Amino acid sequence: MTQAKPRYLETLHQAWGQSFVMDEVLFEAKTEHQHLVIFQNAQWGRVMALDGMIQTTERDEFIYHEMLTHVPMFTHPEPKSVLIIGGGDGGILREVLKHSSVTSVTQVEIDAQVVEMCKTYFPKHSDGAFDDARLNLVIGDGVAFVNDTDLSFDVIISDSTDPVGPGEVLFTSRFYTGIKRCLNSGGVFVAQNGVSFLQTDEVLTSEQRLSPLFEKVGFYSAAVPTYVGGIMTFAWASQDLKPNGLDLNSLQARYQQAGFKTRYYNPGLHQACFALPQYLLDAL
Repeated sequence: MTQAKPRYLETLHQAWGQSFVMDEVLFEAKTEHQHLVIFQNAQWGRVMALDGMIQTTERDEFIYHEMLTHVPMFTHPEPKSVLIIGGGDGGILREVLKHSSVTSVTQVEIDAQVVEMCKTYFPKHSDGAFDDARLNLVIGDGVAFVNDTDLSFDVIISDSTDPVGPGEVLFTSRFYTGIKRCLNSGGVFVAQNGVSFLQTDEVLTSEQRLSPLFEKVGFYSAAVPTYVGGIMTFAWASQDLKPNGLDLNSLQARYQQAGFKTRYYNPGLHQACFALPQYLLDAL
């Protein structure tokens, strides 16, 4: 009789979750900040989870990383300096560095072991990006960084975990105040904001905390299969720019001029992703 393979049960939601067959556990450890496990799954390839929450998979990572990156990057007319908060798997960094206008990227990740393990077990996520000369990798606290740094940025991307554990502080007013102080005039900030059907409170809290600080605040979405429960929502904020205000012809021209291929993002999706379901508009 063949012994059943163990399953990983995601525990993000108390009354419901998803499970993954663990064909092989590749790495598991309690880091300085969180419980990290990386395993192989026949459907999704390699999967990483932190503290009971699925973070990324080889199969569908491109959807999340492209949408969190290229919406702000194509919104800004010429992004040169970029700040990434979190994103230890390297996927956001990989996509940011595809933009030839970028001269410097600062990435602040709290957990050094996440970076090292993702270099080892998810090399295609970063695809060599951690070796790029334009990168300054800072192992530290993102909230402290944005409130203390003397640097300023054209685009700031917060690729955090859900607002529990180490990621909780990246949804606070103090974090957003720090974002405001180091975001250049004409800059734009984006952040992952949970699965809005099940985590509507996260969206409402973000709007309440961002709106007093920024002239323009809104949300967009993408369907990421392993972030189950509905559409993945992203917050955006700016004093000047409107990611949802760009005409299709301009977006298409910039996309073609950029000269790189994407697997999910395109100018049509850029325009469409700002259309939100009525349940979310009613809540807001």
